Amino acid sequence: MPGSGFRGDPRQLWRAFRWSMSGLRAGWRHEASFRLEAMLTVILVPVGLWVGHGALEKIALVLPVILVLSVELLNSAIEAVVDKVSPEFHELAGRAKDMGSAAVFLLLVLVVLSWGLILWPRFLG
Repeated sequence: MPGSGFRGDPRQLWRAFRWSMSGLRAGWRHEASFRLEAMLTVILVPVGLWVGHGALEKIALVLPVILVLSVELLNSAIEAVVDKVSPEFHELAGRAKDMGSAAVFLLLVLVVLSWGLILWPRFLG
């Protein structure tokens, strides 16, 4: 329950971890986009850690990939809430869904941009 108990209680931390894992499982089970992006993450994170020179390059290659997964989950949450509250079409509901999708798209552009700016000169320049 929110606001009950000591915030650093190991049991509360364990419950929060379990809820997070439940959210990841739900994303995997119900969202094809999340599954695709998760599979790409499994490939791109180790490659980014391998090809990145220094900590900043590694972060610039890995962070946007992980952010895509995070925002995809938030987008899916927005879509689920909108569908639950208003199953019929409404302009604002459509706008909320489109904006969530746009946020994921912008992060995918960031992934391509980050990888391109770092790797293009190294391998093709």
